Amino acid sequence: RLGSQNKRWHSNHARPIAQSTIDEEEREKFQKLSHTWWNETGEFQALHALNALRVPWITNSLVEKQDQPPPLHTKPLLGLQILDAGSGGGILSEPLARLGANMIGVDMVEDNIRVAQTHLEEDPSICGSVKYIQATVEDLVETNEDAFDAVVASEVVEHVSNIDTFLTSCCKIIKPGGSIFLTTINKTALSYTTGVLAAEYLLRLVPIGTHDWEKFISPEDLQFLLDKCGFSTTLIHGMMYNPLTRRWSWISNSSVNYGLHAVKLHPQTSETSSKENSTDSVERSD
Repeated sequence: RLGSQNKRWHSNHARPIAQSTIDEEEREKFQKLSHTWWNETGEFQALHALNALRVPWITNSLVEKQDQPPPLHTKPLLGLQILDAGSGGGILSEPLARLGANMIGVDMVEDNIRVAQTHLEEDPSICGSVKYIQATVEDLVETNEDAFDAVVASEVVEHVSNIDTFLTSCCKIIKPGGSIFLTTINKTALSYTTGVLAAEYLLRLVPIGTHDWEKFISPEDLQFLLDKCGFSTTLIHGMMYNPLTRRWSWISNSSVNYGLHAVKLHPQTSETSSKENSTDSVERSD
């Protein structure tokens, strides 16, 4: 297991990387952008800004689930094992590690891992709490089933080639009672207008070609896939980015950007839940 310092990930020998969810066009796209990850006013500015929304959301959700929440003066995520799937340059892994989490960041782009590791070394206080690996989530399943308290895949699922396989792999490595946090883009006419045309061509918030509308997915379809994996979706919430203030906010409308939190049911609960329609129990704001 990764938490046991599994030497498999430290070998200098080449190893096969699972190809089932890697999109080669996406890999090449992010390879070209890898040097800009920590430019907070560059192509990834909106991702940096998203931390103000997603870090408290992830933290509060995980703290609320603990039997004995930590005192306010301690690191609230202390001791939790969290996987950052599609970790890029480490924009999300680092702040979660500063809150006490033991972070594993996986990314398919070698240069992303190199940039993330270089930036990590600038903060010795968290160097021992973060490990970056060039891999896919599928690579981790065999030796890390039920190993993580949470998996975060933020702005990732719209870039994988097979979302079903990707989510199934994410779900397998989460402990019963653990969480998955997803942020992505709904598949609507409005999301094409704002998320592709406006964001890429008009406002130039992200490089042209960043998004493929065909890969967008609705909250309902995402919840359906998670239900099949034995998860209960507890929250679906819309998000909005204001290009003038360069800030994100939670909104009731999830027709463009949205966040989803789901919890892995224990085996007995999962069997019972699979016979019921869980949609009515989801907290929604639309």
